[in-house]
Amino acid sequence: MQYHVNCRFAGSGDGTKDKPFRTISEAAQLAVPGDEVLVYPGIYREHVDPACAGTPDARITYHSVRKGGAVISAAESVKTWKKLRGSVWTARIDNRIFGARNPYKTLIRGDWYIPSKAMHTGEVFLNDKSLYEVTSLKEVRNPVPSKVSWDPAFSVYTWYCEQDDATDETILYANFHEFDPNKENVEISVRPYCFYPTAEGRGYITLSGFKIEKAATQWAPPTAYQEGMVGPHWSKGWIIEDCEIANSKCSGISLGKYLQPENDNKWLIKKFKDGTQTERDCICQAQREGWVKERIGSHIIRRCEIHDCGQTGIVGHLGGVFSLIEDNHIHHINNKQNLAGAEIGGIKMHAAIDCVYRRNHIHHCTRGLWLDWQAQGTRVTQNFFHDNTLPFDHLMCPEAMGARGEDIFIEVSHGPTLIDNNILLSDRTLKLCTQGVAVVHNLIGGAFAAVGTGVDNGSKTKKSPRYTPYHVPHRTEVAGFMTILHGDMRFYNNIFIQQPIRPFLKKLEAEMEPNDWEDGNATVGTKPYDGYMTSEEWTRMFDGYCGMGSNAPSDRYYMPLPVWTGGNVFVNGAKPCSSEQEYTRIRGKVKFSVEEKNGKYRLKTNLYEILGADCAVNRIDTETLGMAFEPEEKYENPDGSPIIWDTDYFGKKRRTILPGPFADGGAAGQPIA
Repeated sequence: MQYHVNCRFAGSGDGTKDKPFRTISEAAQLAVPGDEVLVYPGIYREHVDPACAGTPDARITYHSVRKGGAVISAAESVKTWKKLRGSVWTARIDNRIFGARNPYKTLIRGDWYIPSKAMHTGEVFLNDKSLYEVTSLKEVRNPVPSKVSWDPAFSVYTWYCEQDDATDETILYANFHEFDPNKENVEISVRPYCFYPTAEGRGYITLSGFKIEKAATQWAPPTAYQEGMVGPHWSKGWIIEDCEIANSKCSGISLGKYLQPENDNKWLIKKFKDGTQTERDCICQAQREGWVKERIGSHIIRRCEIHDCGQTGIVGHLGGVFSLIEDNHIHHINNKQNLAGAEIGGIKMHAAIDCVYRRNHIHHCTRGLWLDWQAQGTRVTQNFFHDNTLPFDHLMCPEAMGARGEDIFIEVSHGPTLIDNNILLSDRTLKLCTQGVAVVHNLIGGAFAAVGTGVDNGSKTKKSPRYTPYHVPHRTEVAGFMTILHGDMRFYNNIFIQQPIRPFLKKLEAEMEPNDWEDGNATVGTKPYDGYMTSEEWTRMFDGYCGMGSNAPSDRYYMPLPVWTGGNVFVNGAKPCSSEQEYTRIRGKVKFSVEEKNGKYRLKTNLYEILGADCAVNRIDTETLGMAFEPEEKYENPDGSPIIWDTDYFGKKRRTILPGPFADGGAAGQPIA
């Protein structure tokens, strides 16, 4: 059955084309498997809470009849501003509009959130751009540019709120500078969700073509209930496609964890168990309570534009397993820098088991993609990353726990994780506090960070290794827990290009002492793996050893694991690691730049003219890469089939196998995003 929704219809509708419903929620209470809800252009200020799930063979589809025409907004317009003094205005809001959760009483809080000041989940928007919350009326009257924002010029547009308990009103103050708020589009966040089921298990829903915006979402750590403006809420088989997701206070899309009442922000609330232990508890509890492939995950997010969210564009823990994230444009995440702590990035996923991230364009985020714990069977392929390192030097002090931003951060996972056929151009490309990663056929223009560090839990004087789980291959069932030994890495057929190093990063590299979170490396190449054993050297440690047949103490089970290399190219001073033998070093200067015009990005380089066909390398496949050590799982497709690297970034067939993500030099001048 088809239901029609049009907010501009004047009468009382019944969902037919001639008499449509006025709200999406009316249709969402009736739609059953196989139904389609067609939504006409307009702004729908509501929380859509689907009452029913679809089925694998009969999905429920919500479709904007014109892409971007139907807007689901968690905000309300405010046209009752009164001038207070100068460019400062005030408005009073009846608190009944907020329902059970007033965003101007609700503070951001949660595990791994590190507040510099009290922040509310609410926002004030001027012409679709969020103003900056401050903590006093004085700061509204006398605003100063933010020292942390990526957009300091706009940071003087400020707001502050108070509560009038006598009248049960929220009082807002805002500095709109040259704008009259009653003549502009000024809105405030009112609801925490836009399209999000309050009940678990509402699976097999398709959401297509909507603009979704301005929700008052809460911080979403892996040890708590993870909410977003949009999300499946612990179910299976959603498709979110062709949507614009923008201006969530914390997270845009959540593929995250369900509520575990006795283990929700437990580290913050009870304090006695550290966050790492409570996260292990969350995983084991979920295993007992039905976290299996047959019930959870297998979502698709495709062709969406996700931008200007405070914490993440996409967040998830446990609930995002077996998902496909493809062809999305994710940009300008956490640029206000008003939210701080871990759990920040264009995408932040824990337990991305058998997830595939492909053909996404991720840029201008405080970290592009963060795969934390259990990136087992995860593949990151054919993506374009750039400008994901913090833009200002003063944000990157040595004490900042390594929070400088990079294209991809893989943390305390045992693999196998595949990074292949990507273009990675931020100052810092890969942060590798992990093991079991294969890096194949990439163009890498930034440094590796934190190699050999970042895996302990931050104790001051005691040993505090982080034991993280690995799983039965292609399943969620936990197979074991182990610390990170480092190594177990593969680097094949990549091109490493040393771009000019920012002076501050070069200074840090020269001066800082490596710590538990950061090594300060700014040099491009595999050099951070100097001193790691080859496979042959590692194997020799076990020659003649018969397990408990020898009682002599040995470190052989706790040494860093081997590193495999081959076919890499090092350009403009990029450096190989000490054990690397089969590689090409290009002497002299190679020209290299990426140009953006009218939203199209093109690569300009003479690299492939210099390389030529005589730099052909061996073809890489699943058998070449072997198995990730701890889970004993091959680098293969989620269905267990082998991978052969015979196609490139564009999907073009490789004839002669050349290093890097392109089958030939034809990439120069072509749009890469």
